[in-house]
Parts: sequence; structure tokens; C-alpha cells
Amino acid sequence: MSAIAVYIRVSSTSQNEASQKREVQRWLKGQGLDKDTFWFVDKASGKDTARPAFQKLQKAIWNGEVSTVVVWKLDRLSRSLRDGINILHDWCETGLRVVSVTQQIDFSGAVGKLMAAVFLAVGEMERENIRERQAAGIAAAKERGVYIGRKQGTTKGKPKRATELREKGLTDSEIAEAMGISRRTVQRYLKAHGIS
Repeated sequence: MSAIAVYIRVSSTSQNEASQKREVQRWLKGQGLDKDTFWFVDKASGKDTARPAFQKLQKAIWNGEVSTVVVWKLDRLSRSLRDGINILHDWCETGLRVVSVTQQIDFSGAVGKLMAAVFLAVGEMERENIRERQAAGIAAAKERGVYIGRKQGTTKGKPKRATELREKGLTDSEIAEAMGISRRTVQRYLKAHGIS
């Protein structure tokens, strides 16, 4: 029998996934589904699907090891409307059941797919609004002469460490996870050292 997979994602290594886990565990227990459950946890942005735990989840789904995926909120799967719809479409085509605990929706079936598209669109809109507010805040601070930006040389990780980890054979995603930085930052560090 296929198992239930829970996918949890927080946007950065400094965030805690405990609140998401608590809500999902409560839902699983209420449904009598707290047995044979596998947890996949990412600490990464949802802007794309290149996340270690998400990739493991995808593999388990395509291998037929998972019959249901439970998420705290649909935008945990993706913050991109296109990626989110593609993920749900592919999953639902295989007969996979997808449940969002806080939105109280089971996304299997035609109505579920429609609702998923709406929720994903709202999630993407929220992300764009945050970017716009941030840009507006920076512009206003510059006009007032109080915005200085990030201090030169301040980084979450040492660029040299990224090259050392690459020399040990780690991928961009593995380096990012080890250093607690984004994959894009890893690529920037490596490019600065002439490594692609």
C-alpha cells in the first residue's frame, strides 16, 4: 500500500517549520492517517522546484510509493503559478490525492484543480506584492537619503567555502543547503571564482 507524504517548506534556514508540522500532525491524527507517513522538509525558497526534499518527494511519487501528499498550504509546493499548476496537474493525472490542511481543500478532481489554480494565483500575487512594497520602500528611503544598502562584503557564507565544497563534488543545491544560502548565491560565488 502506498504511503502518505507530508511536504513542509520554509523559505530560509533561519525559519522554523514547527508550526506547519503541528497543524499537519493535528489534521493527520483527526483523519486517522498518522501511520505510514513520510515527511519531506525543505528550507528553501519556493520560486522554483530545485529543492532537495521536493525532488525526493517527486521521485517517491513517480515510483508509486506515495498515494497522498499533504501540505500545510498550497504555496508551500511552489510560489510560481506556472510551476504550481504543472506540479498539481502532473500529480493529479497519476491519481495522487493532494490535500492542503489550512485551506481545507482536497485537490483531487476537477473542482479541486480549479481551486488549486486560484490559490496558486493568489500566492504568486502575494509574492509580487511583497516585491513591489520592498522596491517602493527602498525608493522612498533613497529619496530621503537614508538607504545605504547592504554593507559591502557582508554575506551569509564565505564564497571560498562554496568553492571548497564544489571541489569535494557537491552540487549547487547541496552547497546551498550546507551553507544555509540560496542556490543562486552559490552560483554567484562559484562564478566569481571562475567555476561554473
